[in-house]
Amino acid sequence: MKNAEIIIIGAGISGSVLAERYANSGKKVLIIEKRNHIAGNCYDYIDENGIMVSKYGAHLFHTNFPEVWEYVNRFSEWYPWEHKVLANVEGELVPIPVNITTVNKLFGLSMTREKEMEEWLKDNRKEIEEPANGEEAALAKVGPVLYEKMFKHYTKKQWDKYPHELDASVLNRIPVRTNYDDRYFTDTYQALPKKGYTEIFRNMLDHPNIEVMLNVDYFDIKEQIEGYKKLFYTGPIDRFFDFKHSLKDKLEYRSINFVSETINQVIYQENSVINYAGTEVDFTRIIEYKHFGNQQSEKTTIVREYSTDEGEPYYPVPTQKNQLIYERYKEEADKLLDVYFVGRLANYKYFNMDQAIKNALDLFGSLNQECMALTNSKAL
Repeated sequence: MKNAEIIIIGAGISGSVLAERYANSGKKVLIIEKRNHIAGNCYDYIDENGIMVSKYGAHLFHTNFPEVWEYVNRFSEWYPWEHKVLANVEGELVPIPVNITTVNKLFGLSMTREKEMEEWLKDNRKEIEEPANGEEAALAKVGPVLYEKMFKHYTKKQWDKYPHELDASVLNRIPVRTNYDDRYFTDTYQALPKKGYTEIFRNMLDHPNIEVMLNVDYFDIKEQIEGYKKLFYTGPIDRFFDFKHSLKDKLEYRSINFVSETINQVIYQENSVINYAGTEVDFTRIIEYKHFGNQQSEKTTIVREYSTDEGEPYYPVPTQKNQLIYERYKEEADKLLDVYFVGRLANYKYFNMDQAIKNALDLFGSLNQECMALTNSKAL
């Protein structure tokens, strides 16, 4: 540990990108990871049915950033995958995004043209220019009836808060189309890695300048760490500061309980991901991993996802109250020299995979430029 110039807490996306970049610029890097594996929440493996599954939920890569697409292609071959999601709404399977098919099925209509869908949305949406919360965002996108059927109760299951209690950004992510396009994403680059995500991280971290310590909690050994030039922290920001601003009001995170089941049949459901919008079940969705990559097996693996407050923190809970608590931690973080807070939990902000990669690349680039500028100024 005394030889490492760069200390990184966490072997997920942000930590691994920074480790790879610094190692290839000649720096000695130490990654400290409390789990027993690399790859963070992207970790995947082959299960007892011979199916590649993700331990922490499905991860679908999509991006409009050419530099991110070029970067990830250094570490894996990819195959095209345009992700599609179905929602079980009152027993009817309909596409998400909301599109012509969704509305036709749920309301017994027979629209065929974009103009008809545009008119339907116009008649049903609420005119709210600047939504103040998640409910207003949903009403402005799809109107009250679809909101009630598809998003209100699903949101409550997912966040343990109704949409009006959440920031508008949560429901602003609802995709809506005026045609038949049922792709969940419309990004330029959409693909999955041929050998899984864990293999990408192995390739990223396969460098003589990188040492990875697994099953080690940074907070158990932090007093032993010395002599580094930079430390990057990717965990929950409140944990770093020993919850000093959360004694009264805790910074909230959501976790997920993944319940896996082997089904003795070839296929269980018609799609890789089916959301359950209503209150008739208490899980949010079922993922059948066999669909990804057209995997072959006599049996299949399904995973039900139950959102919970207990367990590993996965998602920041975007409320005004939580944002105010986070700002107090951020003030503390900004005072530290050569310590950087990176990624979803450390910034208390939702990042897609590509955003997390770009954020880490941009941070490395900016710090590298600062270092070069300082070196040049000293030379002068």
